[in-house]
Amino acid sequence: MTEPIRCTWPGMADPTYLAYHDEEWGRPVKGDDAVFERVALEAFQSGLSWLTILRKRENFRAAFDGFSIVKVAAYTEQDAQRLLGDPGIVRNRAKIEAAINNARAALELPEGLSDLVWRFSEPDAAVPRTMADVPATTPGSKALAKELKRHGFTFVGPTTAYALMQAIGLVNDHIEGCLARSRRPA
Repeated sequence: MTEPIRCTWPGMADPTYLAYHDEEWGRPVKGDDAVFERVALEAFQSGLSWLTILRKRENFRAAFDGFSIVKVAAYTEQDAQRLLGDPGIVRNRAKIEAAINNARAALELPEGLSDLVWRFSEPDAAVPRTMADVPATTPGSKALAKELKRHGFTFVGPTTAYALMQAIGLVNDHIEGCLARSRRPA
């Protein structure tokens, strides 16, 4: 029996990475708090390995009140200091401040964060044959980043926006034949 085909980016050794690839990455995520969590974690990942963020995800959830937009938007400087002292998360002031700022910006969105982000869905994007066919940015990710920035979001450039789009299912970048591509709900 042959091994199933899988995207190469998670490697084959780390079960956390494999589970994320097989069961989560590229599957639709909706709801303002759920999308806010992904926006925040993608920003924290900037310059780091995604595996680092995955391993700390439960700590992030605890530290950021489950990524409740309402709760994070109410954070004060005292909360920022608390987060800077939390060894269970990535302690980067700019990224912490971006998460708080982005929660406040999300509260101001008339249609909500999830609806805004999902306007940029690319269901008809070409199916990548190999990981070399997967872009770092697209016109859609550039437009999403621009729209988020227009609403006051920070740490949301086109590359981060595209990683978000991939993670929450706005685009399906599992390679052709990948076992997770075929498991992805429509």
